[in-house]
Amino acid sequence: MGKAVGISHTAVQRIWREAGLKPHLVRKFKVSSDPMFEEKVTDVVGLYMNPPDRALVLCVDEKSQIQALDRTQPGLPLKKGRAATMTHDYKRHGTTTLFAALDVKSGMVIGECLPRHRAAEFIRFLKRIDRVVKKHLDVHLVLDNYGTHKTAEVKAWLAGHPRFHLHFTPTSASWLNLVERFFAEITNKRIRRGAFTSVPDLEGAIHDYLECHNADPKPFIWTKSAAVILDKEARALAKLRTIKGGNQALESEH
Repeated sequence: MGKAVGISHTAVQRIWREAGLKPHLVRKFKVSSDPMFEEKVTDVVGLYMNPPDRALVLCVDEKSQIQALDRTQPGLPLKKGRAATMTHDYKRHGTTTLFAALDVKSGMVIGECLPRHRAAEFIRFLKRIDRVVKKHLDVHLVLDNYGTHKTAEVKAWLAGHPRFHLHFTPTSASWLNLVERFFAEITNKRIRRGAFTSVPDLEGAIHDYLECHNADPKPFIWTKSAAVILDKEARALAKLRTIKGGNQALESEH
């Protein structure tokens, strides 16, 4: 750009800095196209901010294909003036899937590692939730739209357990499920930093993290109302329509 306008590259940098522009950065986004976006957001956020009486609200999801990665060489430990080191290359030793249910009120997590994430495994996890949660409480589950959650087998199991109520997040809106925040924490604090020689080694580390987390749980507090989210979504859609309309006008001119 400096060559194009006849100024130095430092002048370009200064102008960008003064204008608050960072052209080297790109933020990814995706606006949901779910036709029931408003209804689903209102439903889920309502559970977070005004949970029903005599009920437990659990955010449920699977973190699939967690790899047991072992480093090719041992790293160096943390010391003064030096971060811990880890080789960039690794050996693969298989995968596991973490099923997790985050209690919105307490922050505690019901978790279980299973080899796959089919309807059979999901029903097995639902049975575990049924055993753990006190029988006098209804159970409201916040879920995404993954096909495993909607199979005939799952629907049949739910029909026999009427205290379970499913609430689906909009498509392309996984950020609405609070358990994703827990998945980010266990990934950054334990899984990504570890070296695992086998799947049982990895699963042992995950279960140890769950035990430590549940010994002193802290809930993730939801603060944005449905109205705020819906207003932001409407502004994003309006902006996209404006950009799309401008691009179509340019194409017609050419």
